[in-house]
Amino acid sequence: MTCSMNGPATLHEPSTPSSWRVALPQTAAAVPVARALVRTALTDLEHGTDCDTAELLTAELVANAVEHAAGDGPIELVVELLPTGCTVEVHDPDPAPPGDLTAPGYDEPDPWQEHGRGLLLIRALSSACGHRPTHSGKAVWFRLPSAPHQQRPGLH
Repeated sequence: MTCSMNGPATLHEPSTPSSWRVALPQTAAAVPVARALVRTALTDLEHGTDCDTAELLTAELVANAVEHAAGDGPIELVVELLPTGCTVEVHDPDPAPPGDLTAPGYDEPDPWQEHGRGLLLIRALSSACGHRPTHSGKAVWFRLPSAPHQQRPGLH
């Protein structure tokens, strides 16, 4: 499936029944698409993962890749569903590490600045996070554990 939103977004067939891989344009339009794809992927988990947190953290990773990654190549969203939860990765063409994602002594962001909270949120709300080099740049990831299914207000 290909969508056109300021560039092509291609959905690849999952390599296993428990993973999704999606190429997204390196534009702001990728953020809401990534959120929706993560929510859809997480409906496949038997024991569920906190979809709201997964969407928030995915939006932060994708927004960081769009804003900070060098080059204009596509970014890739990878969602892996595991019996114990899920792992979400965002691949981008920039090999530079993502700031202080895994640094233990990270300072609190300036309350007067718009930026600087994304990696803090990822570190605080995920069960694990990190980054690794890839053949085309880097992958930044987070992991969320399984949780009881949520009943969203107003839905039955």
